[in-house]
Amino acid sequence: MYNRLDNVVARFEEITEALSTPEIASDPTRSMKLMRERADLEDTVGAWVALKRTRAELHEANGILREEDDPDMRAMARDEIATLESEVERLDEVLRDLMVPRDPRDKRDVVLEIRAGTGGEEAALFAGDLLRMYTRFAEDRGFQIEPVSMSDAAQGGIKEVVVLIKGRGAFSLFKHESGTHRVQRVPATESQGRIHTSACTVAVLPQAEETDLEIHTKDLRVDTYRASGAGGQHVNKTDSAVRITHLPTGVVVQCQDERSQHKNRARAMMLLRSKLLDAQQRARHTVESDSRREQVGSGDRSERIRTYNFPQNRITDHRINLTIYALDRVVAGELGPVIEPLQAAERADKLAAAQA
Repeated sequence: MYNRLDNVVARFEEITEALSTPEIASDPTRSMKLMRERADLEDTVGAWVALKRTRAELHEANGILREEDDPDMRAMARDEIATLESEVERLDEVLRDLMVPRDPRDKRDVVLEIRAGTGGEEAALFAGDLLRMYTRFAEDRGFQIEPVSMSDAAQGGIKEVVVLIKGRGAFSLFKHESGTHRVQRVPATESQGRIHTSACTVAVLPQAEETDLEIHTKDLRVDTYRASGAGGQHVNKTDSAVRITHLPTGVVVQCQDERSQHKNRARAMMLLRSKLLDAQQRARHTVESDSRREQVGSGDRSERIRTYNFPQNRITDHRINLTIYALDRVVAGELGPVIEPLQAAERADKLAAAQA
């Protein structure tokens, strides 16, 4: 590991030097890419420098203990050695965690899609519950929520909703939410108290940037229409909503949340780019891991990942066999006890793969 760390430092210094050259400084695309790579390496380099400095201080303290005859000085050296040994152990653990292969998308913003599945009205109500759960969790973490599109259902439910979750590290927190979420509860309209099972699908996409993927105008069909739903008088007077179809793949995206057609088009293009990039990455992942399934699941929307059992106040994540009897707190936005074990499982899986 330590040889790899020296290579990381060498790469960090190489990037730092390159960013100061006129050739890179005059190229925004290359400089942005290098600055992003440098930022990804910064924590690792800082921890490695701190570890080497602490080891040097520990070596010096051990030398004092060996050579010093004064009892007070020896006692001070022993105290310092104990503190430095603890710090060496901590930094070593930090570095081991930092050297686990990282998903380069982890720091990106998120496109979150929720769709009501089987279960009719109850599924639509559950979609609304999931949206509130994710919104509260995101807000508690200091993220910004921006609506893209929403299709309402009867009784206050949601047929389909797309939102942006913006903030550093958003994708690392939400990426394991992709899949089918199943709910078991007694609907308000159920007179005999029978438990019904419904489902929603969730898709979590890292927000793509313009430099990630080139989309040709000739491959697009753009339609404008009048927005529907809440939003004021403008929804009945202007064709501000935008629907874009990517002809080669058939992927369709739409946005109607903004009053401006221009803003809706820009946001729809962002959504389309994210969907196309995600499809490319999933196809590549399938090829790379066709003989091995990741511990925390594939993230496929068809994969049942979690069950929310309201009568038992139980939530179960089927990928890591995690069961928590605190469903009321989870749906209120306390997702940490569910997400953190999934992140730990991902790290353990990657570490095992790196050591294989």
